[in-house]
Amino acid sequence: MPSHKPTIGILTGGGDCPGLNAVIRAAVKSALRLGYDCIGFLRGYEGLVDPVAYMPLDLHNTANILLQGGTILGSTNKGRFSALVGEGERVRIDPQLLSQAAATVRQLGVTGLICIGGDGSLAIAQQLHEHGIPVVGVPKTIDNDLSCTAFTFGFDSAVACATDALDRLHTTAASHERVMVLEVMGRHAGWIALHAGIAGGGDVILIPEIPWTFENVCQKVLDREREGRRFTLIVVAEGAHLPDGGLVHDKHGQHGAGGKEKRQVRLGGIGEIVAKEVAKRLDREVRALVLGHLQRGGTPTPFDRVLATQFGAHAVRLVHNGRFGEMVCYRPPEIESVLIAEAIRRLATVEPTSSAVQAARALGIGFGDGVEASPFAQ
Repeated sequence: MPSHKPTIGILTGGGDCPGLNAVIRAAVKSALRLGYDCIGFLRGYEGLVDPVAYMPLDLHNTANILLQGGTILGSTNKGRFSALVGEGERVRIDPQLLSQAAATVRQLGVTGLICIGGDGSLAIAQQLHEHGIPVVGVPKTIDNDLSCTAFTFGFDSAVACATDALDRLHTTAASHERVMVLEVMGRHAGWIALHAGIAGGGDVILIPEIPWTFENVCQKVLDREREGRRFTLIVVAEGAHLPDGGLVHDKHGQHGAGGKEKRQVRLGGIGEIVAKEVAKRLDREVRALVLGHLQRGGTPTPFDRVLATQFGAHAVRLVHNGRFGEMVCYRPPEIESVLIAEAIRRLATVEPTSSAVQAARALGIGFGDGVEASPFAQ
């Protein structure tokens, strides 16, 4: 039944990541202080349509969730709502679903709907906004590939997980004089691989944004051996293209650069390919590890807790001020806002000449492209 107070709705769409509950908690606490009631829709956008599934949110059921991973509201990246059918290709949501969602919002007296998600989930939010639903967006993804924000929450926690894995691999690689390959998430952006590779002392970082070859990777291993360092840590992003331009899918094999599928593909498996190829070419013992969904779970880092908390509070501010169709964003040191349509227009990827890449090269980290000289010397 509709509340006698203005109501703010909250939902979490797409994949889970550390910090979702921190956003929910902050939004609820901020909203209640402004006189709103809060409800949370269950299982993402699915909770908006028949049968409507939601729960009241208050200080009691959002207490002590700041450091919990996942989301108390549940989420899904499947079901009746879908934003991606192929790489970079968006589809329109069924107008009947949008109308059902709008009817739910009206019936429950929802003044504003806070949608927490990545580029796919926010693409759905944009379509809800265009259908007349009062939507505010919050950027969430471990991939850090949403434009218009310096960082998305969840990214720092994923980097911390990958860095911890590299710290552990470093000791065993050194002890056994092995090449170790760590495959990390990130889809079509190399942010996790780049930041974890730098933080964890990686020797080679392979990302989608910088073309690489097996010859250059192997040469880096040999160069390290000539310097007396008989182990190498290779970090590879799941979306790094093979030298022939193809991608590696965990269940569907390698797909050429021109091959498209009418659905969102699941990347994975390139780490094993890199390990086997290096082992074959150099006759070395090589081990591969796929970190996988460990990067999505667990307690959010302090940085992600602070960022998520600010996002939640400022999302309520946008609702209170009637700033619908906007997404909160982090532009250090401030939290600002931008049109959702602008944020989802393109993916934010690593710039090959960025300061982080230059710093890595200056330390001698290879990117498989044969560029070894420090750019600072130019």
